Amino acid sequence: MTRRVGQGSQADRFSSIDFPGKLASFLMVIYPPVVQSPLMSLSPVRLPIATGSRHLMSALSSGLARTVLAAVVIGLTAGCVSEEPESEPQQVTGLPDFAPLVEANAASVINITGVRGLPSITNGQTGEGNFDQWFNGLFGEGDAPGPRLPQESDGSGFILSSDGYVVTNAHVIEGAKKIFVRLADGRELAAELVGVDEIGDVALLKVDAHGLSPVTLGDSDQVRAGQWAVAIGSPYGFDQTVTAGVISGLRRTLPSDTNQPYVPFIQNDVAINPGNSGGPLFNTRGQVIGINAQIFTESGAYNGISFAIPINYVVDVIAQIKQNGEVRRGFLGVEIRSVDRRRADQLGLPRAYGAEVTRFVDGSPAATSALKVGDIILSVNGMEVSDGGDLTQVLGALPPGSEVHLEVHTGQARQEVAVRLAALPESTSGQAAPVPALDQPELVVIETLGLILRRTESGGVRIGELDPSGPASLAGLVPGDVVLSIDRKEVNSLAQAYQVLARIAHARGDELVLFLVQRDGEQRFFMPAFSGNPHQSD
Repeated sequence: MTRRVGQGSQADRFSSIDFPGKLASFLMVIYPPVVQSPLMSLSPVRLPIATGSRHLMSALSSGLARTVLAAVVIGLTAGCVSEEPESEPQQVTGLPDFAPLVEANAASVINITGVRGLPSITNGQTGEGNFDQWFNGLFGEGDAPGPRLPQESDGSGFILSSDGYVVTNAHVIEGAKKIFVRLADGRELAAELVGVDEIGDVALLKVDAHGLSPVTLGDSDQVRAGQWAVAIGSPYGFDQTVTAGVISGLRRTLPSDTNQPYVPFIQNDVAINPGNSGGPLFNTRGQVIGINAQIFTESGAYNGISFAIPINYVVDVIAQIKQNGEVRRGFLGVEIRSVDRRRADQLGLPRAYGAEVTRFVDGSPAATSALKVGDIILSVNGMEVSDGGDLTQVLGALPPGSEVHLEVHTGQARQEVAVRLAALPESTSGQAAPVPALDQPELVVIETLGLILRRTESGGVRIGELDPSGPASLAGLVPGDVVLSIDRKEVNSLAQAYQVLARIAHARGDELVLFLVQRDGEQRFFMPAFSGNPHQSD
């Protein structure tokens, strides 16, 4: 028999419900402080309720309890909790699944091998130096046993077009007599070098194949710090290795004045190791945003800081290679330094930015312009210059013959200076003249680093003997490393290396010194602890 609310029979007996008592029990569990409220000190109120309607009233009483509870809690917490917006935007949307990206792009990533050829011996000499010395320390004195193997360098790359254009780093194929490309399906193809930009570390190759799977290029100008990034490559020969991380910073200038000064690197923490060089860096849309190029390390392996060449920069380089067979950069001809906070205060600048002119290259466009030593270049064609490295990158992106309008702070006023850029001289990779060479020593001994610097066959600098327990060896340097820069200064001779090290010893004393070296086609950073004075031996 159904009953309507309020209906009952004569036989129904009356009962009562203790509202405050039940509410107190409920609140004791949910919010104990509430029971200390005067509300809970009320005497029980007994209401006559027909037993036939008891279940219904129990439901109503529990609903009433929840209503009272909400009112009490709101009243007790009013003024104690700050109000927040009704809806906050989601700042992190969760961890991505990179599997679809990898599956869609794996066929576009390739392995590249550069073969430098067999050592050809003539009267005990090879193209790389004395053959016996080449194996010294491995086999002792005398001829080396066994067959002489070709020297190879391995790296990564990716397919740009279905008709066979591929791109990699220039240092991956540096000095190679032959270049081979291994596709994801296992095919190995000989590659032809179309063109190379050594300053930008970009090489364009061509293989005789059609129907290849090209990558999709993104817009590196839209990359933001904190975004996800994915690398696919061949670290240590392990093809199709996938690593992921985030973008750490943008428009980075590497800690070397003349090492790729025109490249606004993308810093990231994607794990990159020897063999990854030349491979693609993807965004989460599966678009290539950069070429993995270098790592900052003290051990020679990944140390959490990786650098990629922005794809927009690469596209411009490739276009110039296809059109001109080379890359042409604008040249102003100034030596500059970044403006620090102290200098900005002296000049009355609102913040530290710009590049201060410290010297002119003789005969350069800057030397014949209205620029003066001490001027601060604040912008180029309306684009703000953040520091000296930024100025070099902006000017290098312009072709020779371009007229640039420089906003200059002269110390008392601001003015605009118009200059027409010349072509970057082949003898320099920066905007200033190279350091003049001194008489060349035979070697440079740095006792406090436990290392000897020697000449390379081309007159450069290489790591010679090492003290196994010395700072240089402990930092990861090994004999044969070719030294590219010391303390962010390019070194092309032992005399230059000596000048840099002597200046550090006399001016700064006890400190870490930054070495950039090339080893097995890879450029690596090392930071041994330096103290004391180097000396040279004639």
